[in-house]
Amino acid sequence: MKRWVQLVYKIPREPTAGRVKVWRKLKQLGAVALQDAVWVLPATSRTQEQFQWLAAEIVELGGEATLFTSELVFADNADALIDQFEEPVRKAYQEILKALKRKDHNLPELARRFQKIQSRDYFQSKLGTEVRTRLLKARGKGPS
Repeated sequence: MKRWVQLVYKIPREPTAGRVKVWRKLKQLGAVALQDAVWVLPATSRTQEQFQWLAAEIVELGGEATLFTSELVFADNADALIDQFEEPVRKAYQEILKALKRKDHNLPELARRFQKIQSRDYFQSKLGTEVRTRLLKARGKGPS
């Protein structure tokens, strides 16, 4: 059974910069909103630590934060939750593959994008492996 780490928080409405900062960090992590202020990530030591840091920031902003680890016991479509993590990753990998087909691609920039996306690829997409192989090939280090 898949384990999850959940962040439940409240943050003052003003100043809005704090709310935006928290929202941006959640998006950077690839977290999925279950409710307005209930966000989830697959439970790993890394994601738990990241949520702990974010919870501390929320408290510093005058808010409240609670972390839980949990297992999904019931959902009308449990695969839909996982798909919410996989879909944006899949799209981002496809954009890199598309960019690699262009003759004027910026290989260092595509490699940076790949690393950023890979940090949110919690379910180890096969497409991610393909992108890595093509990036290495484009650098001249991969199999032909």
